[in-house]
Amino acid sequence: MALDNAATHKLSPELALSGPQTELLHRVVSFCERHQTDDSALFVIEGAAGTGKSVVLNAIFNTLQTRARSGAANDPLCGLRNMVIVNHPEMLKLYRNIAATMPNLRKSDYERPTTFINKSAKTGKRADIVLVDEAHLLLTRPDRYNHFAQQNHLEEILRWARIVVVVFDPLQVLKFKSHWSTDLLESFRKGRPSETFHLDTQFRVSASPATCSWIDALGQGEILPRPKDPSFDLRLYDDCAKLYADLCAYNAKYGLCRLLSTYDYPYTLNGEDHFITEGDFRLRWDRSLPSEKLPWAERPDTIDEVGSVYTIQGFDLNYAGVILGPSLFYDAKNDRIGVRPERYEDSAAFQGRDGIAAPEEAKKRVILNALNVILTRGIHGLFLYAHDPALRERLLRT
Repeated sequence: MALDNAATHKLSPELALSGPQTELLHRVVSFCERHQTDDSALFVIEGAAGTGKSVVLNAIFNTLQTRARSGAANDPLCGLRNMVIVNHPEMLKLYRNIAATMPNLRKSDYERPTTFINKSAKTGKRADIVLVDEAHLLLTRPDRYNHFAQQNHLEEILRWARIVVVVFDPLQVLKFKSHWSTDLLESFRKGRPSETFHLDTQFRVSASPATCSWIDALGQGEILPRPKDPSFDLRLYDDCAKLYADLCAYNAKYGLCRLLSTYDYPYTLNGEDHFITEGDFRLRWDRSLPSEKLPWAERPDTIDEVGSVYTIQGFDLNYAGVILGPSLFYDAKNDRIGVRPERYEDSAAFQGRDGIAAPEEAKKRVILNALNVILTRGIHGLFLYAHDPALRERLLRT
């Protein structure tokens, strides 16, 4: 199996696009051409994890920047000031690394949303076209810790850009302060030209439809009969140490194999290492290293760490090991995965609950969203271990 593990290759604007992705590229570019003299317009790209949203977004941006910087004088997109915004430091590293390899892209073309908003407010200058990747991570309330004093990231981005293209997946919302409802997103369409495009072809997980459905269902708490699928290595373990040993062996052979966990084990940003222990297994959480140029998933040393949803969201792995931690248990009455929010260690995820209907249910939704993200990272295989003995036994029986 010949594998090109570089994320810069997998997200390169030079990659061949599928039919739907090519159609989307043409739709967005045409939308920008038609509305480049309007005051405000919004294009929404929807799609689940692994449907190639970031790939096509980067191809769209490369097309726009090529025409902006080297297009003909009569090109309506020539000379425009365009940006990509992503509220994810690991993805920002990746985009900037890709920009260094492309003639019409610059590292300065990519920003975090709060930085873009605050710079725009200071200079008073609007961008022409802004593409927002991982828009489900945009804030929907003030966050003074991160220097955002306004009410909503998207509202401010629409204020400071004439055309905004957002990539959105409601099943990847991970915090109350970025809690997006369908009604909230719909409210931004009012009073401005708007279009929507749905991507639904799975490009990441190289598995049969039945296996993809099994993984998707598990991310929603449902336990389906496990399909037989020679194209995808789906394993369930009763020993976390054995899972990790197998994953390390695959990493030595193929590369880009990492262990992930639900955020159910204590972790504090205090400069010290924090460990996950399950029986004979003990490994540290991922370290916070903002100065590293490579994203967490691509650094060779991170095979010796356990990644969280925050370091892996948006990235591919060849094989993913996943620990289902103490917040998840077997609900025997309903034969499904139950959720205990009080065992979830990401307390910051539940800050800012004002305006959220049924906050306890919303907590469970956030935890399942995070589970969905880490379950859908592996291209060729998924190795699973559950902390709860009853859930472990039930999964082994699927």
